[in-house]
Amino acid sequence: MKTQDRADLCYPHIYNTSCKKPSSPWTEVVLVRIILSLISLITVALNLLVIISVSHFRQLHTPTNILLLSLAVSDLLVGFISMPGEIYRNTSCWFLGDNICFIYNYLCFIITAASVGDMVLISIDRYVAICDPLHYQSRVTEGRVKVCVCLCWFCSIVYSILFIKDGLIQAGKNNSCYGECVTTVDIIVGTFDLFFTFIAPVTVIVVLYMRVFVVAVSQARVMRSQVTAVKLQLSVKIANKSELKAARTLGVLVVLFLISFCPFYCVYLAGVESFSSYSVLAVDYLSYFNSCVNPVIYALFYPWFRKTVKLIVTLQILKPGSCEAIIQ
Repeated sequence: MKTQDRADLCYPHIYNTSCKKPSSPWTEVVLVRIILSLISLITVALNLLVIISVSHFRQLHTPTNILLLSLAVSDLLVGFISMPGEIYRNTSCWFLGDNICFIYNYLCFIITAASVGDMVLISIDRYVAICDPLHYQSRVTEGRVKVCVCLCWFCSIVYSILFIKDGLIQAGKNNSCYGECVTTVDIIVGTFDLFFTFIAPVTVIVVLYMRVFVVAVSQARVMRSQVTAVKLQLSVKIANKSELKAARTLGVLVVLFLISFCPFYCVYLAGVESFSSYSVLAVDYLSYFNSCVNPVIYALFYPWFRKTVKLIVTLQILKPGSCEAIIQ
């Protein structure tokens, strides 16, 4: 009987302190790994296409697209780091050691914080473009947006130290047994995080987009009521339509982000212990799945993305001067 018990342990040679192996059926584990690994690969591939598109073609070097590039980088890291790590951690014992566990948890916190920051920046960008279009070109420049993106990632790196400070003192301090990779957050830090990465950003995003929606509706009515216009007015009208279309597309992006992340934070707000392990795992993967959906939104609403994907897949970007191609 004791031999059988040891066979169920991650580290049979340290019987007293070893974790038990996951008890899920073998077929279920394989099926979960295949499905989630496929989603992970699709997430990496799609976001890599977005990154190559915006980085390679100079015509796409706009403030809004730089923000989408930053979001695509965080989404790619979700597919490349967060998803595989969660698959491994939840379907087998953690054999990579405490130091790798510490690095993995730290990177996951950084990626999540950066994604939230990118969404706030996208909302601000659309707010200025729609509500103050006359000053948009002068206020929202490529240089300023790049600085904001760098600050977003820097702040995410510094902010995430709050959650792994115990690991800085002793890696694996929060693990209850060998073969486990967890990180615990005390009530004070958890409340702080709830406000700064959920309540405050969501409030800012919702308020800004409500304002954008009101202004967009009023502008649409004005454009419909205008019957005659000179050439200059016509060009302004076309620009307004373009900004309104971008606002609608990015609005869909933001709404899906909120739908994906709200259950995650609601579960942790109510207390993880109140839900089954499968429920907690489901909301985790729902938040990660958002990273796979974002590029699909670009493909549906942005003709330039469909065109650049075709150029990338057919390897036409390898031709000299391809970065100067007319995309829009």
